[in-house]
Amino acid sequence: DIEPLWMPVLAETPDIWENMPVIRNNWSLKASLRARGLLDASFSKQTFDALFLHTQTTALFAKKAMRKVPSIVSIDATPINYDSVGAAYGHVAGNINWLENRKHSWHRSTFENAVHIVSWCKWAKDSLIKDYGISAEKISVIPPGVDQENWKFGTERRSSGMPGKTRLLFVGGDFERKGGMTLLRTFQESLSQHCDLDIVTKDEKIEADLRGSVGIRVHRGLQANSPELKALYAKADLFVFPTEADCLPVAVMEAMMAGLPVIATNVGALTEEVETGVNGLIVPPRDEKSLAQAVLSLTNNPERRYAMSVASREMAEKNFDARRNYGMIFALLKGIVKDS
Repeated sequence: DIEPLWMPVLAETPDIWENMPVIRNNWSLKASLRARGLLDASFSKQTFDALFLHTQTTALFAKKAMRKVPSIVSIDATPINYDSVGAAYGHVAGNINWLENRKHSWHRSTFENAVHIVSWCKWAKDSLIKDYGISAEKISVIPPGVDQENWKFGTERRSSGMPGKTRLLFVGGDFERKGGMTLLRTFQESLSQHCDLDIVTKDEKIEADLRGSVGIRVHRGLQANSPELKALYAKADLFVFPTEADCLPVAVMEAMMAGLPVIATNVGALTEEVETGVNGLIVPPRDEKSLAQAVLSLTNNPERRYAMSVASREMAEKNFDARRNYGMIFALLKGIVKDS
């Protein structure tokens, strides 16, 4: 009973904005102008009952469309959230007050033009309320989801306390930002005698540098939801994710749905995924000593790992089930159409 039209806003498109000074180097401007072009072209051909814009970047120049059609804006983080973790992304928060005030007002008016806002996490919702003055009643926290049946591997191996090294899994396309170097140094200095490490990344240099390393296997080019990737989750004992900057990473949701204890850092909304002492442990970013202690505390305690494994799966089913979460978004879309 929903007829969708998808309008992907691509990072690389051979259009006028790709060669325009200032705009070509500013993703927010470039993406929002591309989104406006897609919307204008679509509105000239047909009518719509509702719009769903992800993220606010696609909505910055969409106010005219949002005034015509009831719209939902979906976000994983507000600009102020992003400023707080942006250094590891290569992002520097602006320091020109009048310009930052203009940008803040622009984003606030974008959020105000939406009939409703879907926030991936409470971290972003709190910022919408505190930093942008958006009413809590206008915001629904709906995280992205994972297909729980396709990520159900059981916990038999994790409950058996099988002898041998503990198998660690790290998944991060951006190896350095995701804390890969912190994990690599920790592994080589403190963990190699007790653990094996599987690294999934896009980083070609890391693959070349670690070729032939004892106890470390690098897997590059694996696609999301591929059998090869899921097999690594199924074989792992611990998911280790010492990221330096993130919002609400899907890789952690997949690890939880796979029934893995998770060791992660206290950045972004990660503490909304990992409850320390329940389904994993939280450590500070770039802290090799704390990371080693956390891994070894679970390596030496298979019973505790198993309890965390069960908790991870239960928490994932409760919070990150794709069928339920995306059904909630469909219900919101139908609701704003009915109320308009």
